Amino acid sequence: MKRSEIKRRPMADTVLATLEPEDKEYRELDGNGLYLRVRPDGSKSWQLRYKKPDGKWSWLGLGGYGKGDHQLTGAQARQKAAELQADAAEGKNPLATKRARKAAEIEAANNTFEHLAREWYATKCKTWTEGTALRTIGALELHVFPVFGKRPYVSILPMEWMEFLRAMEQKGIIEQARRVRRYCVEVYDLARVTGRAQYNPLEGLHKFLLTKPSENYAYVTMDELPALLRAIRAYGTTDVRIGLQLLTMLACRPSEIREARWSELDLDVGLWTIPAERMKRRREHLVPLPSQAVELLRNLHNLTGTYPLLFPGRSDTTKPRSNTVFLMALRRLGYEGRQTGHGFRHIASTILNEHGFDENHIEAQLSHVKEGVAGIYNKAQYLEQRRTMMQWYADHLDTLAAGNVVEFKRA
Repeated sequence: MKRSEIKRRPMADTVLATLEPEDKEYRELDGNGLYLRVRPDGSKSWQLRYKKPDGKWSWLGLGGYGKGDHQLTGAQARQKAAELQADAAEGKNPLATKRARKAAEIEAANNTFEHLAREWYATKCKTWTEGTALRTIGALELHVFPVFGKRPYVSILPMEWMEFLRAMEQKGIIEQARRVRRYCVEVYDLARVTGRAQYNPLEGLHKFLLTKPSENYAYVTMDELPALLRAIRAYGTTDVRIGLQLLTMLACRPSEIREARWSELDLDVGLWTIPAERMKRRREHLVPLPSQAVELLRNLHNLTGTYPLLFPGRSDTTKPRSNTVFLMALRRLGYEGRQTGHGFRHIASTILNEHGFDENHIEAQLSHVKEGVAGIYNKAQYLEQRRTMMQWYADHLDTLAAGNVVEFKRA
């Protein structure tokens, strides 16, 4: 609308939004010294006309008009103008008080738990896999930030954290509550060691929270394993079935298989090279492929070989299948809470140890690496021994699935 059509002041939101620009910039009075400045390009901003302590009149910009982080609606501009006019009436310089308030707002924003948590996340995520980083920030955004995100972190009491974590437990997400508590402990540790907090309000809370055995790595008993192997081999979706079979025989983490790329595989040699950036310990990992795995991968290549990923997503082939794809398949097979993708690593470790294979070979296959100097070793260490061991293991699983296994211990 044209400014000549304005009938009431303060101006309504509909007037502010539809006020048309003119050939030259103009200011339109909203009331009590507050003006809306309209430029020829249509941009709008708020200005306050005030009297300085020396008696001279001056203009003070308050911010752009609109709804956003750095914009003001009519109501917000009027409130800010009233605060500055009150300062002027007390003999203060509104320009100085505006800057002081802005600095206080910035300081308050930087002292919120969310700001501190995101600072902690930025320092830690560089050493995590993409999956770990997404799960961590996702848990904070879903559970913590809606409750404590905008609060100054030094004002949140231990009892508040206790009530919050117990509320998560009452929802049945005890394991998630445990992880969230661990994240938040580290967030406060960052504040403490950088001199921004005197103590950690979550310290010691774990003593008064529920605990239960982790189900993340659930696995079936050895007596139940043959039936599970047969159920997997009968699973209907081809790529998921192959993924589950690879999980059973390679002792890799589910994310390592789910995010695998064809460029990492040499099927002629029977070797899978997982790059360091996809490994938990950020070290390149070599996985010898038994003949059964090579055959499965060649079959999978007929399905997904035109894509970079072994298991491309259905809606976006540039991304891997969901991180729950194998877990959901096991659930459909009736193994919810009894078997997870990660649990196959435990099964492999148990069987290989029970049959007398060298512990160093098993740990190398699981990519369990000691810290420090002891962990710096040739990436190909034990490769040939592991190749023999994993071929035996794949053959053993075939025998178990066939149901005619005769148990024995290796010397």
